[in-house]
Formats: sequence, C-alpha cells, structure tokens
Amino acid sequence: MGRQLLHTPEGVRDIYAKECARKLAVEGRIRKIFHLYGYQDIETPTFEFFDIFKEERGSAGSREMYKLFDRENNTLVLRPDMTPSIARCVAKYFMDEAGPLRLCYLGATYLNAASYQGRLNEATQTGVELIGDDSSDGDAEMVAMVIDALKSTGLQEFQVELGQVEFYRGLVEEAGLNADTQEQLRELIENKNYFGVEELLTGQAMPERHKQAFLKLPELFGDIGQIRLARSMTSNQRALRAIGRLERVQEILDGYGLGGYVSYDLGMLSKYSYYTGIIFKAYTYGMGEYLVTGGRYDKLLMQFGKDAPAVGFAIVVDRLMQALSRQKIATQVDMVDRMVLYEPGARKEAMGLAKHFRAGGQAVQMVRKPAGHSVMDYVSYAMRQQMRLLLYLPGEGGQVAEYQVESGQVRMLNTEGYFSE
Repeated sequence: MGRQLLHTPEGVRDIYAKECARKLAVEGRIRKIFHLYGYQDIETPTFEFFDIFKEERGSAGSREMYKLFDRENNTLVLRPDMTPSIARCVAKYFMDEAGPLRLCYLGATYLNAASYQGRLNEATQTGVELIGDDSSDGDAEMVAMVIDALKSTGLQEFQVELGQVEFYRGLVEEAGLNADTQEQLRELIENKNYFGVEELLTGQAMPERHKQAFLKLPELFGDIGQIRLARSMTSNQRALRAIGRLERVQEILDGYGLGGYVSYDLGMLSKYSYYTGIIFKAYTYGMGEYLVTGGRYDKLLMQFGKDAPAVGFAIVVDRLMQALSRQKIATQVDMVDRMVLYEPGARKEAMGLAKHFRAGGQAVQMVRKPAGHSVMDYVSYAMRQQMRLLLYLPGEGGQVAEYQVESGQVRMLNTEGYFSE
C-alpha cells in the first residue's frame, strides 16, 4: 500500500526539475505573444456546474467528464474545455460591453477518457478568445497569433490547416438531411472515409449533384486555389459565403506575411457543435495529433444570455512540449547552478554571499553542512543536480573554497573577491 501511494492515477503525471522549467519557459514565451497582440489574462475555476459543459454547448460528453458533488448535492465537473467557462465569465462580467474583448488564459483541462497512445487525462492548455468581433480580420488575427506563438517556442516546421463548417452546413441544409444523418456524415467526412460516405449516401433520397458534392468534400484540401474549386460544386449561398470568407482570411494573412504557413481542408469538421464558421488546427511532423485547435463560435455566448460573436483557439502545451523534444529543439532555461555550503560559524558570511548573488539576479542555494557529512558528499550532490559551482565556507574569516563541479578543480578565494565582481 505504501508503494502505491507513490504512483499517480492513470492519465496524469508529475513534471519536475528541468522538464518543468522548460514547460514554464515555453508557456511564458506564448503568453508574451498574446500580450503583444493586446490580450489580457483571465482565470476561471477548475471546477464548475455540470450544466456549463452539457452536450448542447458542444463540449465533452457526459461520460468523459470528471464529476463531483458539493454539500448542496449540485453536480460539478472538472472543466473539460476552457471556452464554455470563459463564455460564462464574459456573460457575467461583460454583459453590457459592446466593444471587443481580448482575453488569454493558461490552465489545466480534464477528460476522463480511455487512455491510449500516452494521451493524458489532465492537459495544460493556453489560448485566447476574441469576443465581439465577427470580421474576417478577427479570424485572421487568430491564425496569425497561432503562427507567431508556435514560432516563439522555436518550432519552425508546422502547418495551420483551415476549414469552414458553414460550407458543410450549407450543403446539408440544401440536401435536407436530418440531424442524425448529418452527424454520421460529418464523422465519415472528418475521417476521410470515402467508402463510408458513399455507403451512407446510397440510402438517401437526394439529387445526384448533392451526393457528388458530399463525395468530393473529403478531397477538398490544399492551398486556397484548390478550395476555390469548391465554388463549382454548389449554388448554395451559405456555402459560397464560407468560401469567400476563407479567401478574405488568406488575403489578410498574406498581408501579415504568414500565408505560407496555411493550408485548407473543407473536410475538416469539428465535433464541437458550437463552432459556426472558420475552424483550424495546427500540426507538425513527428506528432500524430494536433497542437492547436480553434475556430469561430458566434452563438455560444447567447446560451449564457449575451449575444456576441467570438473566435478563439487553444494550444495543447503538453503536445507542443513533445513536439519540441522529438524535433530536438532546445529551450534555454535558467537553472540553479551554484550552492553556498557553510559551517555553522560561517552563517553570516554565507548569507552575505547569497544576498550578493541574488541581488545580481543569480539563483543560489544555501546549505548548512551537518556533522558527519563531507564537502565531497555535497559536491556529488551538486553534480547530480547539474550545478556548476559549490562554494564552501569553512568558518569565520571570509575564506571560500570554490569547487568547479564538473571538472573537480578547487581554488581558495576571499569572499571580498565575489563582492567585487
């Protein structure tokens, strides 16, 4: 039983030492990009009422949520998704604000899903929400921010793939498909299951041109020129407006100088029902899953009482860290690289030396040497902790033995030598 207490539950893990420092550094770089774009931080609770995330809000299914109860027997859940939480928060505190709100966040999400391929049930997400802007400029700003955020971490080879759920919805609206058939078809198209699409449509009473449009949908991916070909597939105005929207986004991204990072896929159809327009995901080599997901959700806030358009995205930080590791992209971090080891009689000198380093922005550990342990015990410890220097103060008098941990070299100095540096 004692050993079991040392393990974490399935789907979660510990992160410590240099790995933790790298993750925090990457998060900091991304947040800096968000702030440079004018976004302000927001935090929402880790757990909320179950109804915030119920199915019609397009988040996870009930079985995928971690549920708990408060003392009034209300059903609570650990948040499976950040967007509904922020939508609720905006509706509560900014109900009468008509101007655009730019919000960014960092937090953990929780999905009680079957574990496979090392996927975590607790994942760190950072992202943004732009509330009150229904323009193609807002869409393009999201994609530009994704690109700049990923580049800030050192990632260079990645692609942001754009879709438009309104194109599909325009087609199914014209074809008159019921809700169940729409969902089956969406899943088949999303998975590029050509034969499944063909089989499903065989039993549907619809004009042949509609069937052909759905059959071609999984093939509509590539650059913006390839997407323009979709205009010839339909005369539905809703679908055609969706194509026009993507064209305007491409034009704006070209203005940012970022158009080369973008590709398109009209067969990309999110399972989240709250998306109402552009959707996108970012991928990089060596990873089978997306690093970023996002899109427009103009109707979600209305479910909380505020009629406002919105668009946003989430970066899955854990997957991004895996990608950086697999691509051998180093993240420079400042670790503690020195220790002041002192005898009890040299405490005052040790405190002065540590204060000197810290005032200069250099991290240092202070350790009082207990009886029965040698200096070399701590040199070995410093080596295991990947430190560079151990400074030993043997007693009063200001003498310092400086141990170069890696090389094993030692030199004797006076503390005044450090203070003059």
